[in-house]
Formats: sequence, C-alpha cells, structure tokens
Amino acid sequence: MKLSTLVDSVFIVASIALLPGIGGAQIATNNSGEPIAIKFNNLPTHSTNVSYLKPFNAAFVAYQGNLKAQGIPSGSALVSQYQTGSLTALDVVKAAVNAKMLPAQALNDIDYLNAVESQLTSFDNTNDLSY
Repeated sequence: MKLSTLVDSVFIVASIALLPGIGGAQIATNNSGEPIAIKFNNLPTHSTNVSYLKPFNAAFVAYQGNLKAQGIPSGSALVSQYQTGSLTALDVVKAAVNAKMLPAQALNDIDYLNAVESQLTSFDNTNDLSY
C-alpha cells in the first residue's frame, strides 16, 4: 500500500468519524422561519451500548507507540512482530484494555478483534512505499 493511500484512508476515516458531530450542528427552520436545532446522535439514557475505540484507532494507537507501557512495540517493530505471528490483534486489544482505552468486553467481541486484525494487516501492506 502506498503512503498516499494510507493518508487518504486516514482522512476518510476521520471524515466519517466527524459526520455525526457535523450533523448534530445543523439547523432547520419550521414553517414560521424559527430555527429548530436537530440532533441526530441522541442515545436514550438507558442505552446499554458500549462505546469502543474504533478498531482502526486501536491499531493506530499501538502503531504510534501509545501501548509501549503494555509491551506492544510501535511502528516497524509492531509490523515485524505481527508478520512473524508473535503479535496478534488480541494482544493489541488486551494492551488497550490494560491501558483503559477499551472496556474488557472488547476481548470477547469477535467482530472487533477481526477489525483490529484487518487494520494490522493493512499496516503490514504499508511497507510497500514504491511509487
């Protein structure tokens, strides 16, 4: 994967992540022309949804070195250990849980673990920086 593709991917993910906040800031008007604030991201107060760090962000936090205190290497060392199989998505998620960046439930969320795995695989492909 080329560096420009990775940068484009980061911008796309950031844009998607910011959309709810942008939507929540829109103002509509009623028939009399008075502004009505519209919030698109209201959750009921009794919601049992667990808010996770996005899988891309969990992998990227590790890549940036923010999980070194939990034993996860950063940058090319992370990629190398992932390539050799000495580091897995579960290792990254465990470290993020220990760093209090994720709830413990993430350890049992197969979809979340698979998404982190996918992100680690994409870092694996960033070594091809040929243009």
